[in-house]
Amino acid sequence: MALLTPYNKIPELNTATILLIENEEHFQTKLADAIVQQEKDINVNVRLARKLPLPLENGDTRPRVDLVVFVASLRSERRYRGYECSLQAVKSSLNYLASDYYLGKVCFVVTDARCGTVSQERLSSVRRLAALHHCPVLCAEHQTEEGIAMAATRLLAILKVSAGASPMATTALYLSTLTRCTVPSDLDHD
Repeated sequence: MALLTPYNKIPELNTATILLIENEEHFQTKLADAIVQQEKDINVNVRLARKLPLPLENGDTRPRVDLVVFVASLRSERRYRGYECSLQAVKSSLNYLASDYYLGKVCFVVTDARCGTVSQERLSSVRRLAALHHCPVLCAEHQTEEGIAMAATRLLAILKVSAGASPMATTALYLSTLTRCTVPSDLDHD
């Protein structure tokens, strides 16, 4: 099993790399474009993947990944174009991350959280998964430009801290303690 590890490469000066993982690729490219357009202070590399593990070829030239973002659509419940549903893809990809990533370098983004046809059990599943790994969960509106821009802004703030490019925050671990998903006691009993 090829684990993705956060500290196996030296960071580049004024550069941060974010890896967006989305199985269905509905939101991923729009979010990547918004992230690159918004950031002016540092050089941001955005990498896209459907799932982990990443291919072994070009592994030596791949930049250090400062933040891994799992995008899960709550509407996705069946197989899509031969791929597993979004939440199942996230769960299977988590096995390919080294445990060091869970110290402030992983984030979950959920789309379709306010959709009336979506079962709240799916959102609870993502929240439980995030709480288990001590990671933040961001709900994003992916159907409007404003929603995409807001998600990009929030992810850039987390990326800067996890890459060490934010002088106001001490470490990504500190940010993780402030933003991690906590599960209310009513979800603990499900």
